[in-house]
Amino acid sequence: MKAVIQRVTSASVTVEGSIVGRIGQGILVLLGVDKGDDETKADWLAEKIINLRIFSDEGGKMNRSVIDIGGSLLVVSQFTLAGNCSKGKRPSFDTAAPAEEGRRLYEYFVAAAGRAGLPVETGIFQADMQVALVNDGPVTFILER
Repeated sequence: MKAVIQRVTSASVTVEGSIVGRIGQGILVLLGVDKGDDETKADWLAEKIINLRIFSDEGGKMNRSVIDIGGSLLVVSQFTLAGNCSKGKRPSFDTAAPAEEGRRLYEYFVAAAGRAGLPVETGIFQADMQVALVNDGPVTFILER
């Protein structure tokens, strides 16, 4: 399971001209699910993201989590994170979880992240989505389990 996380002042996802998810200050999570991923990996990743201290404290140090600041999460499924670009000129998606399994673990991850009491918004699994964000910093991390 892979996630690209970005600290944002705002982010939204639009499908067919309508905004389906929107947050203010918080974390945009682009989530990819690989074959062999399971609930244990999703739980670890959700826990890591919501407790990761990537927001500034009064002294300007990254010392506060999204929970500490009362922020939100916007979770967007990102199939292409499973892409392997090491050979040739076209990405291979052989390691990506099948759609049904990807959807199940994506939805599980969203629920796991929500258990902390944070507002969690989402995109629409397998939809053609347009994601807009204001990356604060910019601060971006790649997490993998």
